[in-house]
Amino acid sequence: SVTSVQYIALNVLTVIILLLSRCCDANRKLLVFLIDGFRYDYMDDLQNLAGFREIVENGVKVDYLTPDFPSLSYPNYYSLMTGRHCEVHQMTGNYMWDKDTMKEFLIGTNPDSRLPMWWDGSEPLWVTMQKLGKRVYMYYWPGCEVTILGVQPAFCEEYVYNPSEKNLIDSMESALNMLKSDKADMAGIYYEKIDVEGHHFGPHSPEIQRAIRSLDQAFQTLNQKIKEKNMRDDINVVLFSDHGMTDLKWMEKVIELDNYIDMKYIIKMMDRGPVVSLWPKQDKFEEIYQNLSTVDNMNVYKKQEIPDRFHYKNGRFVSTLTLVAEPGWFITENKAKLPFWKNGTEEAEGWQHGWHGYDNEFMDMRGFFLAQGPDFKTNFRAGPIRTVDVYNVLCKTLGIEPLPNNGSWSRVECMMRSSAGAVRAALIYSCLLPLLLLTL
Repeated sequence: SVTSVQYIALNVLTVIILLLSRCCDANRKLLVFLIDGFRYDYMDDLQNLAGFREIVENGVKVDYLTPDFPSLSYPNYYSLMTGRHCEVHQMTGNYMWDKDTMKEFLIGTNPDSRLPMWWDGSEPLWVTMQKLGKRVYMYYWPGCEVTILGVQPAFCEEYVYNPSEKNLIDSMESALNMLKSDKADMAGIYYEKIDVEGHHFGPHSPEIQRAIRSLDQAFQTLNQKIKEKNMRDDINVVLFSDHGMTDLKWMEKVIELDNYIDMKYIIKMMDRGPVVSLWPKQDKFEEIYQNLSTVDNMNVYKKQEIPDRFHYKNGRFVSTLTLVAEPGWFITENKAKLPFWKNGTEEAEGWQHGWHGYDNEFMDMRGFFLAQGPDFKTNFRAGPIRTVDVYNVLCKTLGIEPLPNNGSWSRVECMMRSSAGAVRAALIYSCLLPLLLLTL
């Protein structure tokens, strides 16, 4: 039988082996790509997309990624990096208004958009990493320049509108070098071109196909550089989008609010498109609500009537009335106030032919998720996941404890290999155990 001395020795050995195995895994790096507006089916033609195909064959592909509501960029940027629904992390739109301070959050260079009140609702992954003494390098990632909960990433190449393909390639090279040299533990790269082309020309356009092929070329370069730098066993690469895209029949499917209500009774209107936020004057609230309730191809919700499945209504910046268009429809105050551009025949056309932001269960709003590296299975097809699930995957690969979140580990666990450290520990343990017993 095992003596008490042997029992203590076995426990000490176990602790040492587990610490060694975790230490070995601690050097593993993470490279994350956020590809804005890349719809789940954009890579269906893998035979002609060698870069994507290699990642799929060497890693994991999910059927689709369901975004949080609204299926807009900033809400989902934050859901991906916090694992929390919009009403929890408070980033509930691309355009928000705080009625108490009268401040606005706007996409672009608006200085007020960097105020802590928009960002401090939850702690994103890069802030957690920095707090743990790890270094994060971020390239063009929206919000990386903002001080969140008193923290910034170790390096931030600030967001610029529609970073070029050269920006993408250069950021890949820089990120890999920083990860390889141990100057960074995680790197995040944001790429906007797919979203821009999808908006301008629509999700089925030749322009979007060209943009996808160009992105594929970049990923071919990435795959090659990972091999050249001998990093295949040391780096996990995770790629995902924030939402999809659908066709917008611009001249046909526009809901003009001033046909139904007097806009002078609206204190504030934020955004236009699939989701619009309205703050009517209190004495006109019911009248506005009733009038808008008669509009076809659109739902109007009082704040507490917003469906629970949207995980949206308890957000701090959610308006007293939220308008949600049916897929393909566009809500605005008046079409005449929107920009147009001239086509080849000099006839005015809408400046957008694709849009997103609709009900997040609408199929066209769904994004993609791919991953490859030592922590992921190879040539593995996983079922659908949700935006809030991604955070747990990233934490797992980094070996850090995730903060409380709304994601489901059970939806993503299947794509992960068994911990390399645990396997290594088991092998060491099985080899050393007989020797230990003989010597005691």
